[in-house]
Order: sequence, then C-alpha cells, then structure tokens
Amino acid sequence: MKKRAFLTILLTLLLLTACGKPKPAVVDEPTVFTPTHVADIFIRDMGVIRVELDGNAAPETVKNFVALAESAFYDNLTFHRIINGFMMQGGDPKGNGFGGSGTTIKGEFVNNGVPNTLSHTRGAISMARSEEYDSASSQFFIVHQDARGDLDGDYAVFGYVSEGMELVDTICENAKPMDKNGLIAVENRPRIETITMSEYKE
Repeated sequence: MKKRAFLTILLTLLLLTACGKPKPAVVDEPTVFTPTHVADIFIRDMGVIRVELDGNAAPETVKNFVALAESAFYDNLTFHRIINGFMMQGGDPKGNGFGGSGTTIKGEFVNNGVPNTLSHTRGAISMARSEEYDSASSQFFIVHQDARGDLDGDYAVFGYVSEGMELVDTICENAKPMDKNGLIAVENRPRIETITMSEYKE
C-alpha cells in the first residue's frame, strides 16, 4: 500500500514537471534564412565581423539585439569566453558570464515552442542563456565550427556571418582560455568598439 502511494506521488510530480515545460514546436518545414538586418561588429584593432540577422525566424531576439546595439549597450564590452573549434561569446557587461541588460527575452527555439530551425552551423550567431529557456538577455555567441548536434533546438540562432569569418578564425584559433569553460583573461579579450545596425538590402 505504501509502495503504491509512493508511486502515485512520484507520477504526479513527474506530470507536474512535464506540464511546466513548453512543448516542442511542430515544424512542418525547415526555417528558410531571410535576412532583414545587418550588424557590423567592430573589434578594436582587429577588424569587422558583418552578420546578417533574420527578424522573421527570431523576431524578438533580433529586435532585442538591434535595440541594444543602437543604444550603444555593446560598446566597449568584450568577448570573455572563447573556445577554439566551438564559439566566441560576448556581450556581458560583467565579463564573467553572469551579466545582462536587465531584461530577458523569450528563447526562440524549437524546444521552447518556437518553430525556428536555423542551425548552429559555422558562422551562426545565437543567444547565450542560463538553464532557464527564457533567460537570454544581451550575451550572444558566434559559432566557430559546426555545433548543430549540441545546440540546435535549445538555443536561438538569429543570423549568420556574411563577412569577416576569417577574423572569427583568428580570434578563436589564437585564444588562450584560462579554464575548460573558455574564460579569457581580461587583458587578452577582444573588445567590441561598437556595433552598427542597418536594414538588409539585396
């Protein structure tokens, strides 16, 4: 009797936990990348990474990124986390992986109920977040080498590098992280001079 009661309670807890998570989006067709904005990320003393953003696949993410860039939020921030063969991450005002803009946005990816299937291929730009699906704020990362199997469906890709991928290669290949998490010493971090925005034109 006690065993049956325990199993009933356990099943109830599992059901409650499942109900608390968004259902994965039903995707009929893969998302077609259709750029709407262009971001030029100026890296101090190094060059420019141009990224085309898709405001149709991830509208809230792009709106948030554009607003932060246009308000000069990213000016003088750094890429604090770099892992060769994986990605370079920046946009954190604290510089330790725990900072943000003070607001968070919905995670626009499949496992959070959003049918955005843009993939984490080489050159993708995506939002960093904590374990909470809707915790993305200002931190973003640029994928150095394909990471589809590890990230697709759980992080919001919102664009791709169109120019300056060689600069991403240089930064990632020459990074000297202090730990396995890719944290870079403050004095060695690539610094964002500014990010300028414009509308995409063919």
